[in-house]
Amino acid sequence: MAALRSTRFKRVLAVAMAVGLGFATWLRSPVPPHNHDLVLKLAPLSLPGAPRRLGPFTLTGAWQLTSPNSDVGGYSALVRPAPGRLLALSDRGFYLEFAAPGAPIGPVGIGPVLNDQALLKKNRDVESAAWDPASGQLWLGLEGRNAVIRQHLDMRPIALRVIPEWSGWGSNTGPEAMVRLRDGRFVVLCECFTGWFEDTAHPAFLYGGDPSAGSAGQAFSFAGAVGYRPTDMAELPDGRVLIVLRRLLWPAPARFAAKLMLADPAQIVPGQPWQAVELADLSAPLPVDNFEALAIEPRADGWITAWLMSDDNEAVSQRTLLWQLQFRLEDLPPKQKAPG
Repeated sequence: MAALRSTRFKRVLAVAMAVGLGFATWLRSPVPPHNHDLVLKLAPLSLPGAPRRLGPFTLTGAWQLTSPNSDVGGYSALVRPAPGRLLALSDRGFYLEFAAPGAPIGPVGIGPVLNDQALLKKNRDVESAAWDPASGQLWLGLEGRNAVIRQHLDMRPIALRVIPEWSGWGSNTGPEAMVRLRDGRFVVLCECFTGWFEDTAHPAFLYGGDPSAGSAGQAFSFAGAVGYRPTDMAELPDGRVLIVLRRLLWPAPARFAAKLMLADPAQIVPGQPWQAVELADLSAPLPVDNFEALAIEPRADGWITAWLMSDDNEAVSQRTLLWQLQFRLEDLPPKQKAPG
C-alpha cells in the first residue's frame, strides 16, 4: 500500500510540475516590434571557483547570449560546421551561426531553417541535429511531426521523411537527441520515457544509414539517469558519444539540473537497454539553465572542447547560455569490449 501511495504521489507531482512548467513558460517578455538586426552579444558570466572541475571536465567559460533580433532564442540543437564556428537550431524554426568564444570574430547568421515558409509552418520545431562534414549535409529531427529533414548547410532542403517507428512519441517528447556517427549510422533518442511510471529508460533507435532516405531502425532503450531526459548527444573522436540530460527541478520559475553521460554505440544491442556512465553533474550555484544542445570540438593539442547551450523557452525567467568544457579522452572511463 505504501508503494502504491508513493507511485500515486509521483504521478500527481509529475502532472503538477508539467502544468507549472507550462505556466512559467508562458510568462514571456513583452513582444517588441520585429527586429532583424544581425547582432549577437556574448556576455561572460562569473563562475564560482573557476576554473571548476566537473568530473573529467573543466568548466573554462560561460556566456549569456542576447540579441535585439526577434528570431534569436529557443535553441535545442548545436553543431560545429567549421573550426571556430557554431550553428544553433531552435524549436521556433530558426538558425543562429556565430563565432565561438576565443575564435576569430566573424559574421553572425540568423534566419529560418527552411526558406520555404509553407514548409516552415509545419516543420519548425527542431529538437536535434546531426552534421556530416564530408558531404556538408545537415539532418534535423522535428518534434511534433516526428520527422527528419536532410538539407544543405545553406538551408536548402533535400529530403523530408516522417519516421513511422516514432509515431507513438508525444507531440512534446519526440526525437530530442540525434547523432550521425562517422561510419554513417544514426542513433536517435526520445525525450519520452518507455512507460508512464518509468523514470530512467527512453525509447531509442539505431539506423544503419540515413533515416531520411528510408533506412530501417532497430529499436532499443537508452538507460539514462533517474528523472533526467536526454536532450542532445555528440560523437567523440574515439567513437563513443557524450550525452547531455536535463531535469526540471522546479516549475515556477523554472529551475534545472543537467548531467553529462558517456555511452558507446558499439554496445547497442537491439531490444536491450543501452547503458551509459555518468561523468558529471551540472547544478547550482553554477549558472545552469535548460541545457538542450551539445557540440564537440576536437583540438590539435589533444584536448576536446564540449559546447553546451540552453533553450530559454522565450521565458522571462530563463536565459540562453553557452558553456565551454575542456577534457581529454584519457580522463574518461576506458572503453569496454563490444558484446558478442
